[in-house]
Amino acid sequence: MNTRSKLIVILYLFLSISTLSLYAKNPRNVIFMIGDGMGISQIYAAMVANGNTLNLERCTFTGLVKTYSFNDFTTDSGAGGTALACGVKTKNSMIGMTPDSIAVESILEVAERNGLSTGMVVACAVTHATPASFIAHQPNRNMNEEIASDFLKTDIDVFIGGGKKYFAERTDNRNLIDELKQKNYTVAYSMNEVMAVKSGKLAGLLYDDQNVAMPERGTMLADATMAAIDILDNNKKGFFLMIEGSQIDWASHDNHAENVVREMLDFDQTIGRVLDYAEKTGNTLVIITSDHETGGMTIPSGNIEKRQFNAQFSTKGHSGVPVPVFTFGPGAQNFTRIIENTSFKSKIEKLLKIK
Repeated sequence: MNTRSKLIVILYLFLSISTLSLYAKNPRNVIFMIGDGMGISQIYAAMVANGNTLNLERCTFTGLVKTYSFNDFTTDSGAGGTALACGVKTKNSMIGMTPDSIAVESILEVAERNGLSTGMVVACAVTHATPASFIAHQPNRNMNEEIASDFLKTDIDVFIGGGKKYFAERTDNRNLIDELKQKNYTVAYSMNEVMAVKSGKLAGLLYDDQNVAMPERGTMLADATMAAIDILDNNKKGFFLMIEGSQIDWASHDNHAENVVREMLDFDQTIGRVLDYAEKTGNTLVIITSDHETGGMTIPSGNIEKRQFNAQFSTKGHSGVPVPVFTFGPGAQNFTRIIENTSFKSKIEKLLKIK
């Protein structure tokens, strides 16, 4: 081997070791982003409509996630969310439980118990199936009042979304708003009030029930996400934050391609803000995935230059196909290949060194 070849080998080994060292670093923070109902076609439709680019493309690793539930080839958001949050397969419609109704601690609850700050920001009611899976333990996703009560059983630091009526206008006459205040939460009813809170615990209940759709919702998801990060980042131990682009699913249920794009671009704008933060800090792992695909959406034709696509849907419900996962930051390489939706909890626990 001549001198030039030796230098090339040495350089290659140096770069390989440097790369492994970079990616072996453990994160301080984890931001878990879920595009409800988001499959490859929903992503590509938004990409085409947005000039063949998305913030999502800034992620450095990709993989695929199997989505089937314990009792069905095609999951719902209750079982899908529970798999992502709690690491177990359960029956459709169940929240934070095994199939035999045993409560399972979610990754958010594990993080909270280990001294990290925790939060969730969603474009739906905070009692809806996906966010509920991270904090509640109920046999049925439609038990909104019971799910709201579960928010009082942990010390989640920040939660922002809709669902105010499940805290304030209850059939059991409990006023959970007063109970939240007694637990030192600032309760906010508008984005202006949310943005004014810089520390402590925050309950942002912005809508009576579900959030309005895009474009009426404006930049609520991105702005609320950054407000949550500002508060959670005060904890030197780190934080876990779950963010859901909730209404990609609803637009796909309606087989409404234009609304799919609106909701996807709103989620992608939020992704961009989160990735900016992660790039700046260097200590934050960002995970972006879906609980399932909705609508059986396909794109048989289109025109990239004209930002046009033709969408077709095969169902008004969910499909059973795998969904993508995109990751960025320290530990990102742990979410490649084809993985089960139950694997996220244990991987995050290991990376954050919590249990």
